[in-house]
Amino acid sequence: MNIDAIPIISVSYNSAELIEDLLSSLRTFYQNPVTIIDGSGEEHYRAVESVCARYPGVRFIHFDYNIHHGPGMAWAFQNLDLSGPVLVLDSDIFVLKAGFLEAMADQLQPGMYGVGYVNHINEGGFDVNYEAGAIRYLHPACMLVNIEVLRAWPMPTKHGAPMTEPMLALHRAGLDLVRGLDWLKEDFLNTKPGERHFLRHDWQGTVKLSGGYNLDEWSRLAKEASELRLVVQSLLPTGIPALLEIGDNDALLARACMEATPAGTYTAVGSHPDKSSMNDSTCHRLIGRDIDTLDDTFFQDHAGTDCWILDQALERCTDPEQLLARLRKNIGADASVIAVIPNAQHWSLQLRLLVGDLEYADAGLLSPCQRRWFSRATIFALFQRTGFQIVQGTPVIRHRLHNASLEAALRHMASSVGADADLAFDDAQVDVYVVKAVPV
Repeated sequence: MNIDAIPIISVSYNSAELIEDLLSSLRTFYQNPVTIIDGSGEEHYRAVESVCARYPGVRFIHFDYNIHHGPGMAWAFQNLDLSGPVLVLDSDIFVLKAGFLEAMADQLQPGMYGVGYVNHINEGGFDVNYEAGAIRYLHPACMLVNIEVLRAWPMPTKHGAPMTEPMLALHRAGLDLVRGLDWLKEDFLNTKPGERHFLRHDWQGTVKLSGGYNLDEWSRLAKEASELRLVVQSLLPTGIPALLEIGDNDALLARACMEATPAGTYTAVGSHPDKSSMNDSTCHRLIGRDIDTLDDTFFQDHAGTDCWILDQALERCTDPEQLLARLRKNIGADASVIAVIPNAQHWSLQLRLLVGDLEYADAGLLSPCQRRWFSRATIFALFQRTGFQIVQGTPVIRHRLHNASLEAALRHMASSVGADADLAFDDAQVDVYVVKAVPV
């Protein structure tokens, strides 16, 4: 194993001082290529970038939002050109002397997930002081992994213990693919003050600088995304289907669909797969194409697809009717379409229109990528016009209106134009529609 060629990954957030300490101490002993995945705010990221620029062989990749530790690692694992052993270091690691990377590489055997500091957690990701029945947790503060093995398991997530999902999957599979290193445990726990072997690690250094993990919003969004993926899973065909997704290119949706149909194949098509969470390790095939360039030839080439998954595709393309019409000309008689479509009739957008609050946002109905708006009625009309029949549908409700005065106003407005007030109000509660359609 060529120690000097092992790539190093670290995730940064508002912590130029920590990155300075990490890189300065690391470069004293090692010249390995380093990639810093940064999610710092506007007032901090230039400082982190400046630190990285002072050290040779350091690549700085910035996201204009707090990507968080788990998703930051996952993005690197899925999008960087990595092979063989990969070292992950916390931004608050300080290298005291040479030899730690050699000691880790000596213990990493082919087929292993990784080596590092291993402790025990429960299924919620919280540390426990027992081992029987507990989950062995490879801590990402300093871990050397075989990237090909790692990519075969769930990715890290946004969590106080971001490696919980892959470690839980290994535990449930009954596989022991991680190895704990006693010297690293001693360094991390500092059981012998002043006698560290190789590393100093100030636990939660980034949290102390930035003020917290900021996980509440993520927890809500992650739960909502997970629920949506379960709805899509429930509509998938059985057997050995060929699935083709056009749209958002969410690696977790791809994984969920492949888990639901393990014998099938999954192809993902999107405008910017290099900027999404998808890559060739998360699906069987990845095609980088803008939705608006998908012509008749494309659909003819994929006429054998059993299920077309349009994940936020119809509202993002220039001509959704043309997209569906081209698909209809080439879809198999027994094939189906599953579409995930935000609901423009949602009460929150109605209220924003009422007061003129139409500021664009990074996500949602007012995101810049949103070109078309659909309601339940226009979704049905669109599929009917293009030769499809919706046979199943699930309204996904995330944010109900709990205001009696606003509810009364919405009902009154609907009834005043001759609409069914109850139906209009019910439609206004839906955030996203997931529909399954078949050719007629």
